[in-house]
Amino acid sequence: MQDRFDNPGRTRWRRFAAMLVPATAVAGAIVASVANGAVAASFAVSGQTFKVSASELRGEGFVQFGGIAEEIDGTKHPVAVTGIRNARIYDLCQSAKVPGAPVVLTINAGGGGNPATASDLLIDVDSLEGDTTFTNINIGQDASTLKGGPDGATGDRKGFGQQADTVTIKNLRQVARSTHAGTFLLTGLKLKVNVGADAKECF
Repeated sequence: MQDRFDNPGRTRWRRFAAMLVPATAVAGAIVASVANGAVAASFAVSGQTFKVSASELRGEGFVQFGGIAEEIDGTKHPVAVTGIRNARIYDLCQSAKVPGAPVVLTINAGGGGNPATASDLLIDVDSLEGDTTFTNINIGQDASTLKGGPDGATGDRKGFGQQADTVTIKNLRQVARSTHAGTFLLTGLKLKVNVGADAKECF
């Protein structure tokens, strides 16, 4: 299914469509951010991606811009950096595969109508899908002028950016390289190591 607008401010995302511009423009924006020294995470990433799903994410103070996630050996991965000042996440599932083994680590939280909550949330995103609604969104704003997201999220980064007062994503499906939060409350946390036939990811 191709990307489509269901109504104003609402769209079904596909890979990197979170930037809401054609793929070539996204690549250009990320390259520009790299040239300006944008670094997405304040720590060295493992190089391995992990999956996150949720029935719904509700956020206040949304910003997004291009960046780089860097491994300890210097390997760099272009990412879409997503910042949310306050988030509520319903039916959260996070999964990570163990390289070279039929083993998957899963974390579940935020079920039964009691969402997981996070403040000053920053995510290095590889891909994102979901039915999404923004309020008061600015697209194409210079990243150095983004406001309302986590404190200090953008620093002196320049280039393509976008911001919105609120964001709601239903049927969230996300592949990420890192997550950072000031606080992360995982209500009803369940962590499990799944082996063999049970080694299934969130999606």
